[in-house]
Amino acid sequence: MVYLLATYYESICALIAYYLVQSFRDPLPWSYCRPEWGVNCIDSAPRSWLDEAKFIDSHSSGNWSLVYGNLTKEYNQRIISSSEFYFVKDVLREKDNINDGIGLPNWELVLGLLVSWTTIFLVIRRGVKSSGKASYFLALFPYVIMAVLLVRAVTLPGSADGIIYFIKPVWGKILDPKVWYAAVTQCFYSLSVCFGNIIMYSSYNKFDHNIHRDAMIVTTLDTFTSLISGFTIFGILGNLAYEIGTDDIGTVVKGGTGLAFISYPDAISKFKTLPQIFSVLFFLMLFILGIGSNIAMTSCTVTAIRDSFPSIKQWHCALGISIISFFIGLAYVTPGGQFILTLVDFYGASMIALILGILELYVLGWVYGVDRLCKDIEFMIGHRIGRYWRWCWALITPGIMTLILIYFYATYQSLTYNNVPYPNWAYALGWTITAFGVLQVPIWAVVAIVRQPGESLREKVSGAFQPVSSWGPSDPLLREQYNKDLANDNVTKNLSCWGKVKKNFSG
Repeated sequence: MVYLLATYYESICALIAYYLVQSFRDPLPWSYCRPEWGVNCIDSAPRSWLDEAKFIDSHSSGNWSLVYGNLTKEYNQRIISSSEFYFVKDVLREKDNINDGIGLPNWELVLGLLVSWTTIFLVIRRGVKSSGKASYFLALFPYVIMAVLLVRAVTLPGSADGIIYFIKPVWGKILDPKVWYAAVTQCFYSLSVCFGNIIMYSSYNKFDHNIHRDAMIVTTLDTFTSLISGFTIFGILGNLAYEIGTDDIGTVVKGGTGLAFISYPDAISKFKTLPQIFSVLFFLMLFILGIGSNIAMTSCTVTAIRDSFPSIKQWHCALGISIISFFIGLAYVTPGGQFILTLVDFYGASMIALILGILELYVLGWVYGVDRLCKDIEFMIGHRIGRYWRWCWALITPGIMTLILIYFYATYQSLTYNNVPYPNWAYALGWTITAFGVLQVPIWAVVAIVRQPGESLREKVSGAFQPVSSWGPSDPLLREQYNKDLANDNVTKNLSCWGKVKKNFSG
């Protein structure tokens, strides 16, 4: 799952790299309309286009095109910004559907993909320590650019309406399971929950590292960053709605990759002084963020392989994964690439992460046990875990996520991209990817039971659901103390079923 995520993540970095190079052009290539884009195109750059009529220099053939302020009424078409046309027509060269295939890769995006994977390899070729040092720059620099963009966004006319639209709650949606599914998915991606990255990084920590402190800092900063990004993007969308002349901010919201490659470039085009500088900084920031995220995902894959095959050298493994991933990524930089990206993201990442995340919660909460998990954490960091966390881990979180999953499948509708359905072979591919990821759990459970020593099947199953004898701290002294604490807490064995449940909640 995390490997599939990494392969299409770098295709997005390829798009960013392309925009980064184009940002040095004057004027910015997405700031003005081209004649071939039709009369429903509107310049992203400020040109007093809200007048009843105006003429626009085409910047290419010398032709002039007439744009009317009442275009949507006269032609019954949606006014589309030049930044959106540029992304769809020039960069993606997007197909209407993929019934006849996805097409050949765009060579300019192929170069961006090559640069992206080369950067990943150079950072991770020496292991996690080298990528950790790079993280100081990868993590801090984007905040500087976000602050600049936020200041610019809030000074645009109409930005206040967009920000109010962002923070004003719609209470009727609070009981909509689709909203909760979207929220859970966002948290998974934002915090890399159930992608293996956190477990991989934590395996390099000291045994007594204060994970409680880290968890609180990371989640708080993540929320803070999301708010900054939200204020910025909805300030821009508010300005876009203001210029189009609509009060409905929702009509100008562009989701998915459109946020990065349509709305932000549209705002940068409105900078009066050297928009190229802000454009370069913005896409450099995005590239750094994308590389930083994928370093974690690729390192996770490398660590998993080298844990199983220690004889493989770090740089050999990193190089092999980068080369294979590059060739897989070619599918994403074709005219039908966004169709494939959306398909893999839905079936190969979001769905698998949600299912495996729920299973992980039940295993930690009720197989390993919240009570023992809390005692392990207390043994490691010296802080007792409160009942709030016990109830969340044992009941609230797995219960809510299970209900969300059930509702999701009960109301499942076939995936579409831009309201265009996929061909049957694409749906078959998607469900195959999901099945391959989810079936890892029962397959390896059976393998564990078969390998477990014991005379009867019941003994094998019971033993497979118990920690192995070597489980615990690697340090001999800590392991001895850990085993003593477990021996002193053997009261659970004599409890009834209800007593075990009660102890799991309360300790």
